[in-house]
Amino acid sequence: MTARHEEKKHWAVEDIDFARIDTAHVRKDENLFYLVACASFIESGSDLYTHNLVEYYRGDDEVESWLREQWEREELQHGAALRAYVAYVWPEFDWERAYQSFLDEYSQYCKVELLEPTRAQELAARCVVETGTATYYRALARATDEPVLKQLAGLIANDEVNHYKHFYQYFRRYRTLEKIGRSRVLGTLGRRTLELKNEDADCAIRHVVKVHRPDLAADPARLKELTSQMSRTVRINLKPETTIKMIMRPLELPVMVQNMIEFPIRQFMQHVLLR
Repeated sequence: MTARHEEKKHWAVEDIDFARIDTAHVRKDENLFYLVACASFIESGSDLYTHNLVEYYRGDDEVESWLREQWEREELQHGAALRAYVAYVWPEFDWERAYQSFLDEYSQYCKVELLEPTRAQELAARCVVETGTATYYRALARATDEPVLKQLAGLIANDEVNHYKHFYQYFRRYRTLEKIGRSRVLGTLGRRTLELKNEDADCAIRHVVKVHRPDLAADPARLKELTSQMSRTVRINLKPETTIKMIMRPLELPVMVQNMIEFPIRQFMQHVLLR
């Protein structure tokens, strides 16, 4: 099967039958609204990161082409599908106004100078990010009994795993070219794991709440409670073993060593990444 044929088979927003949604059932789930709306903002802003990465890998035709022709297109499709879901279930939410407010702030976090110091390290960092997004959508699929959202979250999760595989493949090539050791890779993985719950999610929730529930936006304690509930939803619906293996893979450790350090890494995730 050719790559062109495989590309044609990739799902499209039009494949999602939003009419199957039990709107009356799902509308009352505020936590679900915030999980989907925030994800739709971050995915819809992914072109900012794409432009930075294309600039960073300029001259590498393979990476540039994949970023432009597949990664950006699929990430923006995720945003469009999630936005369509929000619009179908919560049509009163002014998505465009909230998103533009989000984008004004979010664009400040998307700068080339904030990328890792080497191409190999940036690719290792992208592996962490794709691990986080795949974990998020897998957890979202398990957290809901609404079949359309379960389907959509599963499709996006599969895409994110595929993106991870591409970034990992490119990482291995650049690791060899740059001759970077495990200590530098570990530093990047640890740093980016700590940042998985960073400005992106915080920025998204602030701007969603500001439009959807202005009263809540003005109350820091209630806003913190909301974000904690969202985190709990992800935490209780993920499989940490898979997440750990994906994050650790760029280290390419011997199996014995990996088994020895898996427990402390799991504790690290529970106290930092999944808090």
